[in-house]
Amino acid sequence: MAAKWKIPIGTGFSSPIVSGGRVYILDDQNGQETAHCLDANTGKEIWRKEYAATFGDEWGKGPRSTPFLDGDRLYLQSCTGDFQCWEAATGKKIWGLNFEKDFGLTFLGAKLLEGTARRRGNNGTSVIAGDLVVVQVGNSQGATLVACDKKTGEVRWKAGNDEAAYSSLISTVLAGTPVVLAFTATQLLVVELKNGQVLANPALKTKANRHVATPLVLGDTVIVNSHSFGVSAFTASIADGKFQFTQKWVNSDCKINIASLVAVKGALYGQGPAKNFVCLDASTGRQIWSLPGFGNEYSATIALGGTLLVLTDQGEMITLPASTDKPQESTRWQICGRQWNHPALGEGKLFIKDQRELACYDLPQ
Repeated sequence: MAAKWKIPIGTGFSSPIVSGGRVYILDDQNGQETAHCLDANTGKEIWRKEYAATFGDEWGKGPRSTPFLDGDRLYLQSCTGDFQCWEAATGKKIWGLNFEKDFGLTFLGAKLLEGTARRRGNNGTSVIAGDLVVVQVGNSQGATLVACDKKTGEVRWKAGNDEAAYSSLISTVLAGTPVVLAFTATQLLVVELKNGQVLANPALKTKANRHVATPLVLGDTVIVNSHSFGVSAFTASIADGKFQFTQKWVNSDCKINIASLVAVKGALYGQGPAKNFVCLDASTGRQIWSLPGFGNEYSATIALGGTLLVLTDQGEMITLPASTDKPQESTRWQICGRQWNHPALGEGKLFIKDQRELACYDLPQ
């Protein structure tokens, strides 16, 4: 499949986003984390701006958090703990936070022997929730999460006593209560949006405090996965006027590491723990089927109607039906190089970044 356009791009694990005819992407350029704004139809650069010194380790160098948009504002975060709000049209900075200066969280890099964001970089993406932007700072002294006025950066509340891992935040409603979910180093943190009250924080520990996958919300159920405990579901309810959050099921054999699950019609789909692709029953966690030959340990899955688009960490794009009947692959082709970057789907196009190029494709038929 031929690309509509391709441009050279720097290293990093940030993913592209697309909106309003523009693509935004972060990469490393000459030792600086750099944001680019591109024309989605042509790939032509509209603006670029450096915002932090590049961090790197044995896994690679460059930005690891994906930017996000809210109206005319672009929000982004560096590996070392700078969170900034910009004008999306121009890249002009409006306000910013620094995790060390503002919240006392020192970035230590590879000197730290625990596998938290202070060692490997701030990977997880923050979230817009109403008039707030909630940022995962990871200070274990009361500022795991920090909620700010999204327009001014004024801090509204702080919550949590755990370090950040690598998962992105989720804003949702559970049992009628607006909450923010954070899959932190040792917990699944459930925080009330209006005031930062911690409603639940079940312990989910791993050997390296290395939670990566983003929680999946299905109604009042939250599903998380890890290389340590497997896949687990928790259900929220209100009993005697109090918020309850209890484990519903666990599949301890399906130890999915860094890939996030997607749901289609009561089934969960995603990269399995054995270079495979799996389908699980969302109501019980039972594995329904497994297909071999899917990358190494990561793939990004997008549900597009009744079709699954799967981009493996080896750069293969695979399409298959979203079905609880064990499917056959529809197509498989080498679309890019090795990567851990989630593709972006928008405006009838697919945007894919590896460690050398950003490419735009028409959606596969």
